Amino acid sequence: MVGNIDNENTPLIRQPDDEDDRPLIEFSGDDRENPRKWTKLRKFVNVGIIALMALLSPLASSMFTPGIMQIAQDLGATPNEVVGATTGFVVFLGIGPLILAPLSETFGRRKLYLVCFSLFSLLQIPTALSPNVATLIAMRTISGFFGSVGIANGGGTISDMFNPEERAGIFGWYLLGLLLGPTLGPLFGGLIVQHLGWRWVFWILTIVCCFNTILGFFFLKESYAPVILESRKNDYEKRKGGKFRYTGQDDRPFQTRLASSMMRPLKILFTQPIVFTMATYQAILFGTTYSLYTNFQDIWGEGYGYNTTNVGLMYLGPGLGFFLAVWFIVPRIDSIYKTLTERNNGQAKPEYRLPLANIGAVIIPISLFWFAWTVQYHVHWFPTILSLVFFGLGQITIFNTMQNYYIDSFSKYAASAIAAGATFRSIIGGVIPLFAPSLFDTLGYGWGISVFAFLSLVLAPSPLLFYYYGERLRVNFAIDL
Repeated sequence: MVGNIDNENTPLIRQPDDEDDRPLIEFSGDDRENPRKWTKLRKFVNVGIIALMALLSPLASSMFTPGIMQIAQDLGATPNEVVGATTGFVVFLGIGPLILAPLSETFGRRKLYLVCFSLFSLLQIPTALSPNVATLIAMRTISGFFGSVGIANGGGTISDMFNPEERAGIFGWYLLGLLLGPTLGPLFGGLIVQHLGWRWVFWILTIVCCFNTILGFFFLKESYAPVILESRKNDYEKRKGGKFRYTGQDDRPFQTRLASSMMRPLKILFTQPIVFTMATYQAILFGTTYSLYTNFQDIWGEGYGYNTTNVGLMYLGPGLGFFLAVWFIVPRIDSIYKTLTERNNGQAKPEYRLPLANIGAVIIPISLFWFAWTVQYHVHWFPTILSLVFFGLGQITIFNTMQNYYIDSFSKYAASAIAAGATFRSIIGGVIPLFAPSLFDTLGYGWGISVFAFLSLVLAPSPLLFYYYGERLRVNFAIDL
């Protein structure tokens, strides 16, 4: 039986009807242990810690890029081999959520955050001590897997704590960190490489990541309702005897539940046309971003004659676009969602998140064509950077609307839904930059970057089509999770 598609908890999930005479444990209306009833301060402490995790791992992905030539010389490698350290990191930053997101829906969010980010922090030490490029690539690849925990579970954690009508604004600031990381990384990395050397990039990451991990041990609180209720159930059974059950309890054997949860992200990705299409869209944007970022040194250093520090400043262009989008556009996602819900007699639909995505879909190809040809003809830096501001604004708009769409569609399994998109996005985003230099050498920056613009143009109608036909697709492709 398919649940009501307008109900936030069941739009894409079939839930079997069970009869069970065990007493039911659930949150009461004013239950202080219910994450959605926590104080704003308690919620924002959780969000702040996971947002910093989601910032630091993408920051680490690009922070050493200004030192690629220095690393190559120091380790006796080619620059392309050193770029492989970024590819390994980014690819496993995408593979990680396939495993870590469903595990959080089995064991809880807090345990996964603390274990994985502790390992991520410690892995920066052997990375800093790498004696050769093979060790560097290996350490970066493994750390990318564990560093993905903030990306894998951040959306699910926000879904745990906030009601649908208030999520987009909160998620916007969380997502800002995820996208701002690759932007700020080269800026900070450029300063560190120029003044301290490339190894200090990883020593500084060790210090900052360990600090955030310690904050997590003291202040991060479990937010996944089934885990909180299971703990309460176990406590009741110890104190009162007898057997209890809690809302949403899965009584299948542990191995069955674990296997099912591990398959969930892939099942969502390959059986949901909307998720697959938008994951492809995000993958192209991610690949475009990393292809540009890993070539900024050539674009600005060789093409414009800028030093490493000045090249780092160029990354502030998309960063400014991110801030403008979060400040002026993202809050409108919630207000439009509320307005459309009211017009539909109070019945919310995930598609009500999508209208503003069309702004990003138009801005992105325009900004990429703009950047491509101003760089090709060495136009003054200001209009060139301005194009990147609009590119950053379009990225945030697309990413935020789609992540909120996933959360509203899959609620309880929001982490797995987001992981499905993140995996595809990160793998493609990690592999494409390997081919970007050859593309730019063959076609030049004008037509080379325009290839990415044309790809984004092909997928630009997706948000509009899904706004009108998404509900029908959700009904036709409803799945058991």
